[in-house]
Amino acid sequence: MKSFTKHLWFNTKKRRDYIHITDQINDLVCQSEIQEGFCLVSAMHITASVYVNDNESGLLEDIDEWLEGLAPVNPDYKHHQTGEDNGDAHLKRMILGHQVMLPITEGELDLGPWEAVFYAEFDGRRKKRVVVKIIGE
Repeated sequence: MKSFTKHLWFNTKKRRDYIHITDQINDLVCQSEIQEGFCLVSAMHITASVYVNDNESGLLEDIDEWLEGLAPVNPDYKHHQTGEDNGDAHLKRMILGHQVMLPITEGELDLGPWEAVFYAEFDGRRKKRVVVKIIGE
C-alpha cells in the first residue's frame, strides 16, 4: 500500500465561489502512480466544501441560490456575536460537506459520466487549502 499527499491552495476574489478542480485532482492521481485505490479530497477550512456534481452553469447557480435560501447571509447569527460575520459560511459548509472519497481504477479517477469535483468557498478572499490524500497500489 502506497500513499501520496499534496495540497491545493485557493485564494478567491469573491466571498462565495465554486471552482471546478477535477483536472487538478486527476493530475495528482497521475503523479501518485497509484493504479487501484482511493483519493480523499478534503477542505481544510470550516467555511469551505468539496463536493461532486455536474459541471453545468445553471446547476451551479441553482446550488448557490439553494444554499443561500437555507443559510442566508444574515447579521443575526449568534456566531456573529463573537465579532465574526461568516455564520452563513459555516452552515453552507455543513450542507455540502467538507470532503469526498473518489475511486481510482487503472490509474485514473473512476467518476460517472457527468461527475465533476468542486471546491466551494463561502468566506473567501484569503488563502485556504485542500488536502488530497491518495492511497492504494
